Amino acid sequence: MEFLRPADWAEALELKAAHPEAMPIQGGTDVMVELNFDKGRPAALLDLNPCRQLQRVERVEGRLRIGAGVPYVKIIRDFAAAVPGLAQAARTVGSPQIRNRGSVGGNLGAASPAGDSHPALLAAHAVIEAESAARGSRMIPIDDFYVWVKKNALQPDELIRAIWLDPATGPQYFSKVGTRNAMVIAVCSFAVALHPHTRTAGTGIGSSGPTPLRATEAERYLAEALPWADPGPLADSVLRDFGALVAAAAKPIDDVRGTADYRKHALSVMARRTLTWAWNDLAAQRSAA
Repeated sequence: MEFLRPADWAEALELKAAHPEAMPIQGGTDVMVELNFDKGRPAALLDLNPCRQLQRVERVEGRLRIGAGVPYVKIIRDFAAAVPGLAQAARTVGSPQIRNRGSVGGNLGAASPAGDSHPALLAAHAVIEAESAARGSRMIPIDDFYVWVKKNALQPDELIRAIWLDPATGPQYFSKVGTRNAMVIAVCSFAVALHPHTRTAGTGIGSSGPTPLRATEAERYLAEALPWADPGPLADSVLRDFGALVAAAAKPIDDVRGTADYRKHALSVMARRTLTWAWNDLAAQRSAA
């Protein structure tokens, strides 16, 4: 197995073009596990650690541009107010050591349906900046990024450069069910984001389909059913209907971590709870204003 170590981002793109089979590696929290368990052995590894551009977070025309190599711990520490759903998801990733090395860019590259960042990125309408040496940069909306199980929309010569997010305009919440409380892959996960300025909501479902999913019918329902002008207590019927629509959007299977029926039930519960938390936050903000 060849080990490729570029001096900078430009050389990394050139090496990826010359070696499209090369596996990008930075934190290595997924790649090294695969190698250690002999579940995959790429022809080459492309080390992105020298590419310091990937470690930056910038504000560009009001939007947040998070470099693909920014570790989870930095998002938790410095950007919890701007991207609360993603920061909450980041807190559930592995151990402190993994959160110090792992990144959202790596999560996206692996494209596992169980990746913790995916639901929050879907709910917040993230956009992925990909780049190649031959064609330059292109922007991929998060809904178009996931293709199939552990397959994403990147071309063979492309690398993920950054994740673009609008700072939160309303409450966001992430919830996850696992077989224990820490260092566990999700049995299922869910994120919700309220956008009161546009009177819309975003959702994201993890570990309950061949790819991360959006509950589009549930989003349409909230846009019409939520009392945006007067955020008082939510009716039980709204929470119940929302939970049912989220569960209906899932496409789970039975596996060693849980049954399809359990995942649907858990998603309906998480949907009701996260919406309640988010709505209560919005009501509190309006009362304090």
